[in-house]
Amino acid sequence: MKWQEVVPVLISIVVIILVAVLQKQSKLAAAILSTMPLTAPLALWIVYSLNDGNKVVMGEFSLSLLVGAIPTFGFIVAVWLAARAGLGLGPILLYGYGAWAVMLLLLVGVQRLLGW
Repeated sequence: MKWQEVVPVLISIVVIILVAVLQKQSKLAAAILSTMPLTAPLALWIVYSLNDGNKVVMGEFSLSLLVGAIPTFGFIVAVWLAARAGLGLGPILLYGYGAWAVMLLLLVGVQRLLGW
């Protein structure tokens, strides 16, 4: 394994542990840490490193990050609405991932239709 593959995993583990610890002191701080752009910069680093900083590859990957971020926002909104409705964790996650999948499929369809 290359260090470009190991470091993001280690950082992810540290973030999960920090969220678990922080949520006892501040739900807001834990939520902010949970939604910080952490995986995107790590993914950018990996793609940049493995492609020698190729600007075309980085541009294409960055656009894909945008396409992926929009459904993630839909996931968060659906989770919030499901939690407000008093649902349990299982249904909350099902609604969240359902919204994410629908939005992702729509965006990928639009992306292909427009030829991005």
